[in-house]
Amino acid sequence: MLPVLVLASRSPHRAKVLKRLGAPFQTRDSEVDETPIAGESPAQRAQRLALAKAQAVAAAWDGSRPALVIGGDQVAHDGEALLRKPGTLANARAQLLASRGRWVTFESALAAVRSDTGAVAQGAAPVRVRFAELSEAEIDAYLSVEQPLDAAGALYSERLGAVLLEAWEGADPSALIGLPLNLLHRLTAQLGWPLLSTPWERGNTPNAVPGAP
Repeated sequence: MLPVLVLASRSPHRAKVLKRLGAPFQTRDSEVDETPIAGESPAQRAQRLALAKAQAVAAAWDGSRPALVIGGDQVAHDGEALLRKPGTLANARAQLLASRGRWVTFESALAAVRSDTGAVAQGAAPVRVRFAELSEAEIDAYLSVEQPLDAAGALYSERLGAVLLEAWEGADPSALIGLPLNLLHRLTAQLGWPLLSTPWERGNTPNAVPGAP
């Protein structure tokens, strides 16, 4: 029996990346507590939360068919401090000004969980980027267009935020958006339902149908 592909996230950015593959999927909110744990590294936090989100949605799954649940998390840091979602334009501006000319690491982690067996596959795809030495006027122009209040480090790399960067290091550019597709394909293959070759269109519902079993 084919599973239902479920993204354990309400993030429109992750959903947009997943839609690139043409695989129909549903979205569910995991409602996981994301409070940091003392002594936890950024990479450890991203991996813990990605797994917690996927497991929470898988455990609550009540559909007639099993679900293949994808959980993701991303933590950005500059080696000294975390760069959280700014929430306000003032915070976004302060983050971008502080990031000029610096390397920032985006710890992107994924976990895939089968609701029928509880089997887990997880991994990480970190990406390092170097911010360009942009002027305050250029940063203000970017903020006026994008208003990236819900993006770690105030970076919408898939849109105008690309001009903020002058270099990057990593295996998968899509990891910057929080859903590394190369890693996702490997994880789903480990669980027996490869993302690319599984015929999702035979049994799934349309893209991003919220909450429907």
